[in-house]
Amino acid sequence: MIKKLVVLSGAGISAESGVKTFRDSNGLWENHRIEDVASPEGFQRNPQMVLDFYNARRKQLQEVKPNEAHLLLAKLEEYFEVHIITQNVDDLHERGGSSRIIHLHGELKKARPIDSESETIVWENDLNLGDLNSKGVQLRPHIVWFGEMVPEMDQAVKIAETADIFLVIGTSMQVYPAASLIQFIPDHCEVFVIDPNLDQNFVAADHFLKTSATDGMRKLIEILLK
Repeated sequence: MIKKLVVLSGAGISAESGVKTFRDSNGLWENHRIEDVASPEGFQRNPQMVLDFYNARRKQLQEVKPNEAHLLLAKLEEYFEVHIITQNVDDLHERGGSSRIIHLHGELKKARPIDSESETIVWENDLNLGDLNSKGVQLRPHIVWFGEMVPEMDQAVKIAETADIFLVIGTSMQVYPAASLIQFIPDHCEVFVIDPNLDQNFVAADHFLKTSATDGMRKLIEILLK
């Protein structure tokens, strides 16, 4: 029977493609305070600034490509039932070829009306004030901001509960509720962690690879395909 490999990915895997993370520079994200561009309050204070910020992030996606770590995760679908649960809002897993992806924190290339978490619209261009859905409601980025519910969390927990192998890659395991997923894996599940900076004390891992996402994925494939 084919084993289920569940992957929890974070900013570290996208960083190798050139996607900047807000943890890089004193808690700022592209020189903005997080609370100004990633909170409902920030959107209420200055919606156009927030829209401009995500328009710039969306444009940046056109300049970056999936790296080898993304491609290797997709290759593993030849051998395992791979489910990726990502904290990233980019589309690099999709472009890398992975087919089962849950975006816990939303997606840059989607918008949603300000009165709904579930109604989403594919949106690849700039999003501005005055862009409305069919009911005349203003659209906002489909991003889960600080203080908001994580709609996909229940589905992610169900997937984690059935994992045979659980891989943590490129995440500090300090952002909740995503970091709590490791608490739901079954007893028989084998755990791998790939991260150059993570202190092993944070995670009870069977296999701890303190290296970059790409190098870690090369080693992981060697281990899993033996």
